[in-house]
Amino acid sequence: MHVAPPLPVPSFLTTADGVRLAYRELGAGRPTVLLHGFSSTAPINWVTPGHAAAVAATGRRVILPDLRGHGDSDRSHDPRAYPADVLTDDVFALLDHLGLADGGYDLGGYSLGARTSLRAVVRGARPGRLVVAGMGLAGVVHIRGHSFADVFTQVLDDAAPPAGTFAPASPQRRIADFVERIGADRTALRLALGTAVDTPAVELAGVVAPTLVVCGDRDDPDDARALADVLPHSTFATVKGDHISAANRSDALGVAIASFLTSLTGSTPGRAPGWS
Repeated sequence: MHVAPPLPVPSFLTTADGVRLAYRELGAGRPTVLLHGFSSTAPINWVTPGHAAAVAATGRRVILPDLRGHGDSDRSHDPRAYPADVLTDDVFALLDHLGLADGGYDLGGYSLGARTSLRAVVRGARPGRLVVAGMGLAGVVHIRGHSFADVFTQVLDDAAPPAGTFAPASPQRRIADFVERIGADRTALRLALGTAVDTPAVELAGVVAPTLVVCGDRDDPDDARALADVLPHSTFATVKGDHISAANRSDALGVAIASFLTSLTGSTPGRAPGWS
């Protein structure tokens, strides 16, 4: 069993619109920016399960921001702080703040973080390699009406019932319990969710960075495979688990990401040998 390293102390940057964003760093070497999933935080998604440590152990400086509305970043309730695509804008602000130049860093994320990473690349970011974890084609090209958005809307709405009223083991119950347990801000999360902008498949086909598409084998691997098929320089892999457990209950995701980032064959389309 892995032992999570001590939680790094956060640093902060202020965006052009005055929002303060937190980020943490682990390790040294090639910069690798990893974005957490919706309603989570960088420590919960990346540090505690050991994923960040696995990537840092390959000789990398792992940079872990908390998205706007999440964690130690500002959690404003002002709708004006959440314009369309602002999470992607924040990625560019972080890259500029850290002085990360085209090709001199790698970028990736889980779930919403993966979606945001793809948006950043489509909008002009140029990482050397890209990691898209816990996300499929449907959630990228059409989030409105997607089950991901629908479930979170049910949980985060002002009129949503208490967590305990959702059916046991339902996605709504698991998410509501998680949001309550970590003390997430429901209003800020709902506003952050509303900033999502869809990316047409034709734009995804223009992504030139070697890309790892990875998800839990009990998540939605068919949809993730469909996303990999659209990305021209992709590697597809699965790790054990569903959408939540693949990220939070095993260090396999971090090992898969580290293997991809350090391999010489990461740009070869298809399934990475030895991953399951």
